[in-house]
Amino acid sequence: MSDRILGGLALVFAAFYIWQATLIRESFMSDVVGPKTFPLILGVAMGVCALVILLRPDSDPVWPKGMQLLEVLMAVAVMFAYAQLLPDLGFLIATALASTYLTWRLGTGPVMAVIAGIATSGGIYIVFRLILGLSLAKGPLGF
Repeated sequence: MSDRILGGLALVFAAFYIWQATLIRESFMSDVVGPKTFPLILGVAMGVCALVILLRPDSDPVWPKGMQLLEVLMAVAVMFAYAQLLPDLGFLIATALASTYLTWRLGTGPVMAVIAGIATSGGIYIVFRLILGLSLAKGPLGF
């Protein structure tokens, strides 16, 4: 039953996300892809995943308790902090910090988590900014 509740809530959130993506204003000078495309793709993927959870629930789900629940809540808090700090710190720094924390909490040692965080941030930056030419938050470093 709990999977169906989660799937239903995720489906509602996906629909809200898609609706919000359709409200993004496009400049008369935007490229063919436009600023709505990526959020719409994410919203559709989220909706498909929600439908799978809703229509094929786990027969005996095990939900986190105690420290595991705290870990999940901390990961959610890190993602909210990431969204808040992104404009001020810029994409590279904010993504490196969030990726480092999340990688560390998934079991990587501290040094390797820092390396993974920096590599993740740099890799995503290369793909989205340098290859695809998308705008990312600049932050204090100016790039």
